[in-house]
Amino acid sequence: MSQPHSNSGIADVLVKIVAKRQERLDQARGRETLTEPPRMARFQTPEGNDFLRALADHRGRAVIAEIKMGSPSLGSLKGTFDPVEQAKAYARGGAAAMSVVVEPDFFHGSYDLLRECTEASGLPAIAKDFIVDPLQLRWALRAGAKAVLLIAALYPAAELYEYAQMARRFGMVPLIETHNTADVAKLSGHEWELVGVNNRDLRTFTVSLGTSEGLYGSLPKEAFKVAESGMHTAADLDRLSSAGFDAFLIGESLVKSGDPEAKLAELLGKS
Repeated sequence: MSQPHSNSGIADVLVKIVAKRQERLDQARGRETLTEPPRMARFQTPEGNDFLRALADHRGRAVIAEIKMGSPSLGSLKGTFDPVEQAKAYARGGAAAMSVVVEPDFFHGSYDLLRECTEASGLPAIAKDFIVDPLQLRWALRAGAKAVLLIAALYPAAELYEYAQMARRFGMVPLIETHNTADVAKLSGHEWELVGVNNRDLRTFTVSLGTSEGLYGSLPKEAFKVAESGMHTAADLDRLSSAGFDAFLIGESLVKSGDPEAKLAELLGKS
């Protein structure tokens, strides 16, 4: 992957995370040989991909409930909750799918964590990593992921599409995360199954649901549309559902709730 620099418009925190991720991948590559993906690249559909099927079945109120063991803004959350029990609570509470942050240095995750949470909950899961090497896609597949995150800001348009095609060859659906119109412009010329808007500004860490609302009209019409970050109430989901979003990736309000099953019921208007 081409290396981003802080003067390229990419937030400094992403530059640091990618550099550390590349360092770890350079070490791992010597211990593992990447074989070719097992199939042709195929556009993923709800009929052939469990993650997309779950979103389709709950469209307009599909919650992708996130497991994360920390973040640059929160610090480490290890010891504050049991991630496996949290995943089970998500399944009981009506989550359509699950997100597991696997990056180890800034978010304190792992692919083992993804595997454990997926097996415990039965929910189709997306691996949230900062993809800098195809080896990470194989790790995601081995851990049971049905989807992978690709952050549009990290790649030129052609490289973004190449990574998406490789994910499809592994049978996983790529969720393309955008933050602004420059990210969305990289999607031109191709069809996409799943596109997200992150409401968090990665430079300031401030959050505004208006980011999703402002970008919605420029997102690919054929894609399932996911609002990410900053949703804390059923009214927030109502607002973004009314704007046209199909699914909602929610992490912090669930992880910090103390009762994720009850919080999900509240978000889904069931309480």
